[in-house]
Amino acid sequence: MHDAEHSTEQNEEHESGTAENTLPESQQLVIELEVQKKAFAELNDQLLRLAADYENFKKRTARERETLISRANERFAIDILEVMDNFERALKTDDTHLREGVLQIRQLLNAQLLRNGITPLDAQKKQFNPAEHEAIAHVTSDEPEGIVIDEVSRGYRMHDKVIRYAKVAVSKGNQKDQEV
Repeated sequence: MHDAEHSTEQNEEHESGTAENTLPESQQLVIELEVQKKAFAELNDQLLRLAADYENFKKRTARERETLISRANERFAIDILEVMDNFERALKTDDTHLREGVLQIRQLLNAQLLRNGITPLDAQKKQFNPAEHEAIAHVTSDEPEGIVIDEVSRGYRMHDKVIRYAKVAVSKGNQKDQEV
């Protein structure tokens, strides 16, 4: 094909274009603007729906979380009510069996706590650990410095988390040894 034939062919293709090409440029811009507005409106509508769906999801998951917490608390409360019933029974008995009843109630309560993942922390005669213990006193003793010598209030862990620190008295060593 010669260059002259090639350029003639291109001119014919250009002149025989679609009806849009024959419209004045301003009308083409108006049509293109309308197409863009429609596409924008559709995208905006999709965005608004997506935002509404996300808000509904957040509300639904918050309600589900509240329900789970409420049911867990309810289960734990039922376990504790069993302990309370046993206290009531113990208080109705004579004094000779009271100590035995209280010991049994303590066993039941410990079992309920274990069932719910709550275990006591062992602090007595251990090295003071601020991640598990709260020192409420430093006392002179025959134990080495930093050893827990008295547990005033027992600490507890729920699964892997300390939920109550043990309140302890910690040895500050033997003062006589320090004076020499």
